[in-house]
Amino acid sequence: MSLFDDMRAQLNEFRDAPDKFEKTHARIRKLTYRFEAPGPQMQTVDDISILRGDEEIGARIYTPYDAPELGPAHIYYHGGGFVACDLDSHDGICRRIALSSGHRVVSVNYRLAPVSPFPAATDDAERALIWAMEEGAAHGIDGTCLTIGGDSAGGNLAAYLAQKYRRELAAQILFYPLMQLAETRPHTLGWQDRFEIGAVALTYIQAKYVCGADVKDTRLSPLFEKDLKGLPPAYILTTELDPLREEGRAYADSLRLSGVEVQHHHEKAMPHGFLNFTRAFPPGRKIPVDVGEFLRKQLIKKGCHA
Repeated sequence: MSLFDDMRAQLNEFRDAPDKFEKTHARIRKLTYRFEAPGPQMQTVDDISILRGDEEIGARIYTPYDAPELGPAHIYYHGGGFVACDLDSHDGICRRIALSSGHRVVSVNYRLAPVSPFPAATDDAERALIWAMEEGAAHGIDGTCLTIGGDSAGGNLAAYLAQKYRRELAAQILFYPLMQLAETRPHTLGWQDRFEIGAVALTYIQAKYVCGADVKDTRLSPLFEKDLKGLPPAYILTTELDPLREEGRAYADSLRLSGVEVQHHHEKAMPHGFLNFTRAFPPGRKIPVDVGEFLRKQLIKKGCHA
């Protein structure tokens, strides 16, 4: 069975048995183990808990070799449609960004729907960012030298927080981001949309995560934010075989029109989520190298030289 067949079968779990979440998580883990090459070794990898009132948010800190005792950090939010994935599914991506940038990466295990619908993920993502700003020094994180990023649903979280905390962040990294939840498919359908993967997945997100909230709220649809001036420089990745390709490109264009520095990279013949499957898609190993260079450049501009 090919990776595309496996991914289609995973989406059929949403269509046919949407309440079997443990089975869906297990399938994602199986896909990752099968198609993802192990990430590079780190100096340390530490699982921690971030307090949220009386509860906790899980997070993982990746510290590469030669990282300074106190230095910049990249806050990362995994994808998974707000209903799936975790720290383990995106371990390889975080390790590669940490190695290529030379900075710590903090991967955030925010709450998932349907147990915790909107705005739980956004609240956890913001709490983790504030923690890095105010309390991260105990873990070697300079709260004045932060960047933010994520893929897919995690890109949605990162984009919104980059808008809200535009003065505090040095850069934003958005991998095939989910930028709006008002529509369930691209405006212009192509051959790559014939399986209706986007429509199935986004309809499911509407039902299990949005749950009737206002889809024009920029916490759900950061694409609709009108004031983009002063946002941190952005690296935006889009792919040809992705129902989200148009909104990622549209956001890149809107940022440029607002005077924001944007590096937009478009990968042809790559599917949504390919960074998680580097055995099948070798270009997924190069993207973090480019991202690391981008992050170092933007942090130097901000005065963070470590």
